[in-house]
Amino acid sequence: MGEGNVTITERRRQTRNKMYRYIYDSRTPVSKQQLAKDMGYSLPTVQQNIAELLSAGLIRPGEIQKQTGGRPAVGYTVEEGIRYSIGISVSSTNLRILATNILQDELAYKKVRIPVFEENRVGRQIADELEIFLEEQKIPSEKILGVGLTFPGVVDREKDTIVLSPTMRMKNISLSDVRELIPYPVFIENDSTSGGNAEWFGLSPEERTENFVYLFLENGIGGAVFINGHPYLGSEGRSGEFGHMCLQPEGRLCYCGEKGCLEAYCSAYRFTRDLGISAEEFFAGLEEGNAAYKALWEEILDYLAIAVNNLRMAFDCNVILGGFVSGYIEPYLPVLREKAAALSPFDTDGSYIRLGRYPIKAGMMGVAWHFTKQFIDEI
Repeated sequence: MGEGNVTITERRRQTRNKMYRYIYDSRTPVSKQQLAKDMGYSLPTVQQNIAELLSAGLIRPGEIQKQTGGRPAVGYTVEEGIRYSIGISVSSTNLRILATNILQDELAYKKVRIPVFEENRVGRQIADELEIFLEEQKIPSEKILGVGLTFPGVVDREKDTIVLSPTMRMKNISLSDVRELIPYPVFIENDSTSGGNAEWFGLSPEERTENFVYLFLENGIGGAVFINGHPYLGSEGRSGEFGHMCLQPEGRLCYCGEKGCLEAYCSAYRFTRDLGISAEEFFAGLEEGNAAYKALWEEILDYLAIAVNNLRMAFDCNVILGGFVSGYIEPYLPVLREKAAALSPFDTDGSYIRLGRYPIKAGMMGVAWHFTKQFIDEI
């Protein structure tokens, strides 16, 4: 619909939507006078839209604290409990379930170990654990916007399948079979893409135009690319499959069947499944000076530096590390930055490498945001 063809009703909706977004992004109470000044609307227009948003239960009154004392001015803030979104991360050994409110604040989280996902029962296993979670947390079904699922694999939207999930050792998982068992709107996305979306959401509105590459480090490795604030998905939707770029020809065998992939050298399986211990145990041993762990971690950092430098050379932007492995990297970040900078003909330091805001729950946050964003867009 061209701008000249927008109806009066739609124009009013757009004004109301812009005002809601301003209040949403402010995260602190905003006065009518501030809205009128900053958005260029007349005070009567602001008052009318505030009344409509209040009537719909989308915002509520709040107090604007003044430093000079006196009676606080009345402002308005988002009603965060009007709806909820659910994000579920599916991995080879467990489900992680997250509930968020409209502000993407975490309300509840649960990790469920599932030793074996049965290929023909994946949907049933997810649906059963979801209902247990919602009952435990007393989340009313009528307030659920939708359920987002992340899988460690390539999503083919046309065929509605997970084409390949190397870490789950599955191919051609039918997403319609999964979707029909969950009695809510369902959105399914690659885990690393969702993690990148969460990082984008965590930026301020002004920062969301920046370029960055997101490297997702878990049992598998993936990523996402954001250019001018928008995700680049690629021609076949496989952009960001960084875990399967070759670092060492004829090197270690990867779960995808090829040799020398980044995932074969830097995934969490190097120090969990291969050693028979948890990530917590590995990094605790590393801190205690375990020589074998130290040698392995040094090798992982060497290969990770190569991968990060390759991404820097290809995209010329910041590289953000996410996934649960990134939650352990902070003490070793200076070393990683030094290793990456030593490989670059252009960078004198590795300050372009930074850690993500949501190391453990990024994928769930990102996929839950799909429904929150959809809700906001429709206001």
